[in-house]
Amino acid sequence: MPTYGVRGLAVACALAVGAATLAYLLTALFPLVGARMARSAAEQLDRDVLLGAVLAEVLFSLPYFLALLTAGTLVVIWTWRARKNLDAFPGATPNLGPAWAIAGWLVPLVNLVVPARVLADLLRNSVWQRRQAWLVGVWWASWLVFLIGDRFVARAEQQRYDRLTELPRNDAEFATYVRFYEDALAPRLVPAVACLVAGIAFVVLVRRISAAQQDRLSRAVPAWPVQAGWSGWPGQPGPPAPALPAMSAQIPPGPDGTIGA
Repeated sequence: MPTYGVRGLAVACALAVGAATLAYLLTALFPLVGARMARSAAEQLDRDVLLGAVLAEVLFSLPYFLALLTAGTLVVIWTWRARKNLDAFPGATPNLGPAWAIAGWLVPLVNLVVPARVLADLLRNSVWQRRQAWLVGVWWASWLVFLIGDRFVARAEQQRYDRLTELPRNDAEFATYVRFYEDALAPRLVPAVACLVAGIAFVVLVRRISAAQQDRLSRAVPAWPVQAGWSGWPGQPGPPAPALPAMSAQIPPGPDGTIGA
């Protein structure tokens, strides 16, 4: 069965997920900047400053979307490679096939359940430490809070924004924009905290699963390449026949260990 190295990809995946998490936190805190710009617009009765606040939020969001796209691509590739490695591990008993390692992230509604099951498979069959299973639960719960909370907050903000005066003319109408940004901060903190927890938990999972798999792959014994029928140089015995790696039942090792190849 083919195997895939995951160490370098795990590092890239962790960096991309960390960058996406940080970028989202910056977008969640934008109301602090928006409220300040709205107060400046109210003092000057300048609509252009309000327009500048809208453009500034778009600029804040661009790095997040780029980081999210990069992280999503790397996560799908890493998940598929790590799941394919399980097929080469004797005794591994994953519940879902490799195709779910890709489809589970992309299919709507399915992506609320399947990625957690795939990660549970990877953790259980790569790291023999049952006490670490709670990491999948923490990641899954915080990931769901982030996904649902972010969409709910975005929809509520859009409804509130649509009720604002499109072309404010006096202090009272400009003040509604100040209140809009001030009231937007607190709801954004819920998905922001969930995003931070999910990002940290996922990075820990990726690194632990990858380290365990890479350790197992590095301990595999390669066979010596020998041409059939060759018995060595004249007067010298040929090399011994290559021995296949011993294959034994998968048994959990001692504490803090990883499964053997």
